[in-house]
Amino acid sequence: MTHVTDTPAAAVNLADLGDTVANAGTHAIRFSSAIVLGWIGAMKFTAYEAGAIEGLVASSPLTSWLYSVFSLQGASNLIGSAEIAIALLLVVGAKFPKVALLGALGALATFFVTASFLFTAPVSEPSLGGFPALSVVPGQFLLKDIVLLAAALFLSGDALRRIARN
Repeated sequence: MTHVTDTPAAAVNLADLGDTVANAGTHAIRFSSAIVLGWIGAMKFTAYEAGAIEGLVASSPLTSWLYSVFSLQGASNLIGSAEIAIALLLVVGAKFPKVALLGALGALATFFVTASFLFTAPVSEPSLGGFPALSVVPGQFLLKDIVLLAAALFLSGDALRRIARN
């Protein structure tokens, strides 16, 4: 078994630097995810954004039911409220691991649904020969949600580790 005293100082310093950078990265993922969710969630309260997401929401079996229960703006407001709540949970979760887990799971569900739009919305660009060429909107716009889904998965694991340590 190798002990810290058996490890060259440069390797220890590099490991410490790695831990510092990874910790900063975790916070960056947490807060940037919260900014994305909060900002986009706030936009959902505008008629512009409600209209912009209509085709995406209507094309998905996971979300199309919203329009049979709520108006166009009402469905957008509901989605926006959920996104803002999740953003707040992520921010508060920096201090409280159980809250972090709720926020991360909410983000995981949100980005799972939005990433699934890649399979339900018309995302290919016909002028470029169709799939795999993605349209700018909604195709390339939705592609980022794969990374956000991975970030939410990472934050879920981080919250579970933090809960286990407490």
